[in-house]
Amino acid sequence: MTPSGQPPLLQVRDVSKGFPGVRALRAVSLTAGAGEVVAVIGENGAGKSTLMKILAGVQQPDAGQILWDGQPVQINSVQRAMDLGIVLIHQELNLADNLTAGANIYLGREPRRFGLIDRRRIEAGARDVMGRVGLDCAPNTVVRSLPIGRQQMVEIAKALSANARLLIMDEPTSSLTAHEAEQLFRVVRDLRSRGISVVYISHRLGEVKELADRVVVLRDGQNAGELPRGQIVHDKMVRMMVGRDVSQFYPHRPHEPGAVALEVEALRTPAHPRHEVSFSVRAGEIVGMAGLVGAGRTEVLQTLFGVTPAQGGRVRVAGVEALPRHPWEAIRAGLALVPEDRKQQGLILEMAVRENIGLASVGRLARLGFLNRAAERETAARMITQLGVKTPGDRQRVQFLSGGNQQKVVLAKWLAIRPRVLLLDEPTRGIDVGAKQEIYRLMEDLAASGAAVLFVSSEMEEVLGMSDRTLVMHEGRLTGELRRDQLSEEAVMHLATGGVGEWSPRPRLQTEAAAS
Repeated sequence: MTPSGQPPLLQVRDVSKGFPGVRALRAVSLTAGAGEVVAVIGENGAGKSTLMKILAGVQQPDAGQILWDGQPVQINSVQRAMDLGIVLIHQELNLADNLTAGANIYLGREPRRFGLIDRRRIEAGARDVMGRVGLDCAPNTVVRSLPIGRQQMVEIAKALSANARLLIMDEPTSSLTAHEAEQLFRVVRDLRSRGISVVYISHRLGEVKELADRVVVLRDGQNAGELPRGQIVHDKMVRMMVGRDVSQFYPHRPHEPGAVALEVEALRTPAHPRHEVSFSVRAGEIVGMAGLVGAGRTEVLQTLFGVTPAQGGRVRVAGVEALPRHPWEAIRAGLALVPEDRKQQGLILEMAVRENIGLASVGRLARLGFLNRAAERETAARMITQLGVKTPGDRQRVQFLSGGNQQKVVLAKWLAIRPRVLLLDEPTRGIDVGAKQEIYRLMEDLAASGAAVLFVSSEMEEVLGMSDRTLVMHEGRLTGELRRDQLSEEAVMHLATGGVGEWSPRPRLQTEAAAS
């Protein structure tokens, strides 16, 4: 019961769910009070998505009970969930991008007048709910013309127009800029003040700490614990999620750098053709590339890999001239790229783990024009073991793996060809803390084996924790380079916001540092 003596809005009691060969949920319980923000966290595969799909009517539980306003209910369809006031906002937005914002908000529930769609009522109603979430564009704006952050606000407005009492948000900030994320946080706080409950799923523990009234932790399909507002701290959340202390979250250790593995001179990308970028990465080095959204980091990696044509410049790999015009030329030169969007650019989701791992090695695995299946199986088995990919078998479709294991398959595909230089674009985006640690260890192992690693990351802690050196970009320009002993959040942000030269802390901070 709540302090007022009323039952919680939502009560989940001992819900279980199984799939062939997998027990996704084991007697999981959860409550959410009216106007409460409850964060649900856990590693990939912990059961979060399954539980949310059950609440949204997408799947039905095998056992357990769900109570709504204190009364037992069966949520046997998405429509039934919506009738109750439960709306799930998926990580991949579920909008018709060729329609207007207003049309999307009332899609399937269009008000009618004399049998025809009443566009005036749609516009008036859409304008009202869009205003409630701070969306200042017109209802007749076509959705595809909106940035992703505003599209997410259209999804929330759509839920509010359906009189939602409980919003389930699945990784809502994974594709948002910092400004868009802050706008979302304001909307969540406003929803809470209006008595609307929010179940918030995120791997970003900083925003969980900022928003959540309570944290529920799942591990291996079971309840692993719960934290009230006053106890929501990073270390406790991580400990409960992974079942162990993560005292050395970033396992970085310095390596003696070898010869220059990648040398980039006056490279001009299509996105910023007027700016030249020059840098080098040595064998055994892990070099981070930092910057704000739109700084041009991803474009540099894509140009190096031949995805987009260079507008000028020189690239050398292990001293050999190589300015790729196509990815296959980059592969032949010894480069590999793990892209930011693994589902769209890194994997073929409908194919098996084995086939995805072998994609970059097809030329090596073929004999007389035919794929050597035995060699493909051997390569997949070796990489699955080496990277610790959790899969029922190498014939499992990649789409059914967790995000962290999908990322490992992308890495396995490239590590199988033993590249000289590994380019990583947001290597841990959308994966849990346990999987992040495993990716970091792989980066360390690669550097220790003599490979050069160049990675782009928007997570400041990741850049500070894993870089031997950090290159910082601003609006297509390389504004500075920081050695490990120079790295700090302030130094990176000084360069990322257009500052030049070496950053030095204010005297007050120097005094404090000396005192400590």
